[in-house]
Amino acid sequence: MDQETIAQAVQWIEQELLPSLKVTSESPDDPVIVRHVPKEWFLLGTGNYAAVLERGEQSPWIVKVYGKDRPGIEEEAEVYERLGEHPAYATCYYKGEGYLILKRLLGTNLYDCLLRGIQIPPSVISDVDEALAYARSRGLNPRDIHGKNILNDQGRGRVVDVSDFLLQGTDHVWRDTRQAYRWIYRPLLYRFPIRLPHKLLEGFRKVYRKFRKRSRHHLDA
Repeated sequence: MDQETIAQAVQWIEQELLPSLKVTSESPDDPVIVRHVPKEWFLLGTGNYAAVLERGEQSPWIVKVYGKDRPGIEEEAEVYERLGEHPAYATCYYKGEGYLILKRLLGTNLYDCLLRGIQIPPSVISDVDEALAYARSRGLNPRDIHGKNILNDQGRGRVVDVSDFLLQGTDHVWRDTRQAYRWIYRPLLYRFPIRLPHKLLEGFRKVYRKFRKRSRHHLDA
C-alpha cells in the first residue's frame, strides 16, 4: 500500500472512526465488546484485545483497534516487523495511537466454516504448520492458534492473529486444533460437511477453555 493511501486511511480512522467508536472489555478471557460503529464502517470481528473493522466492503486494508486498557499493541507491531512478507500473514502498514492498519487477508475462519458447512481441506492445516514454523525461524513463539484465528482462503491457510507471538511457554492450542481436525473432522465431516449449530460449537469452546485452565493449574501446582 503506497504512502498516499496510508495517509488517507489514517485520516479516516482518526477523524471518522475513533471519535465515535466504543470498544469495551469486560473480561480478559472474553472478546471485547463493540457498542457503536460509525457510518461507512463495518465490524469484521472481535478478539480478547481488539476489534477489527473495515471502511467499505472488501477494502484492501483493515484497522485493528485495541480496547481501552488492553495491552499488546507494541508487541503485535514488533511481531509483524519480524515476520516481514509471508503469504500466510498480514502486513502492518501503520501503527497509530491504539490501532494498527493491516493488510486484509481474505477467507473464512475455520469456526465459521463449521457453522456454514464449508469444507476445510488438509492444505489449510499444512499451510498453517508451515507458517508457524516460519514464525519460529524468526525468533517468535506462535500461540493462541485456534479456529477463529485461521482463515480458509479457497484452500490456503492464513493466520490472522499474531498478538501473542512474543509470549513464552507453550499453550498447545494449535496441537489440539490439528488433532481435532485429524480425528474428528476428517473422518466425520470432510467428505460431507454439514452446518454445525452455534450452540454446539460454543459448548465445545467453553468446555475446552475450562480444560485448558485446569491443565495449566495442574502444571503449575
